Amino acid sequence: MDTNFETLIKHIETVISLTPEDKEFIVGHFRLKRYKKHQYVVNEGDKAKYHYFIISGLTKLVYLDQSGKEHIVSFAMEDWWESDFYAFYTRTAATLSLICLEDTTVLALNYDDYIKLCNEHPKMLRFFLEKANHGFLGLQRRILSWLTLNTAQRYEHFLKQYPKLKNRLPKSQLAAYLGVSRESLSRGL
Repeated sequence: MDTNFETLIKHIETVISLTPEDKEFIVGHFRLKRYKKHQYVVNEGDKAKYHYFIISGLTKLVYLDQSGKEHIVSFAMEDWWESDFYAFYTRTAATLSLICLEDTTVLALNYDDYIKLCNEHPKMLRFFLEKANHGFLGLQRRILSWLTLNTAQRYEHFLKQYPKLKNRLPKSQLAAYLGVSRESLSRGL
């Protein structure tokens, strides 16, 4: 089995146990895709055809408002799942864009294969439910930090939550995520 697919299987096995037959069935539903730095994986207005498991690289999920200002919804790196989930699950046009901050390799799962995996392999339904729950909990933490913490505290919270991202993110991107200017971040908030 290709090392990219081995990475996926290892990741899945942190939640559920798999037989050799399970592994073969699962990997048959994913497609390997590679993207260059600055390339769009999902573009606002297009269909969000895939749910992505990141093998290597770093992405940002962004919303572009009517004035053209970019709002960073999230970052995603190795062993994380990302997409415009609303568009993926509702099969509508994306309102968010997924952009590579580094060269990125992903395993892509389309909607029909996602449904097939969940229907024909109930363990995968449990796996995806657990991943969705973790994502929901992370989103709640982010919302609470925005509601209750000042900028310096949000920065400290981010560093505690995601220490591996600090040295991989350009300061401009981290500042945009935190809602401050790059200069404020450089001055130590």
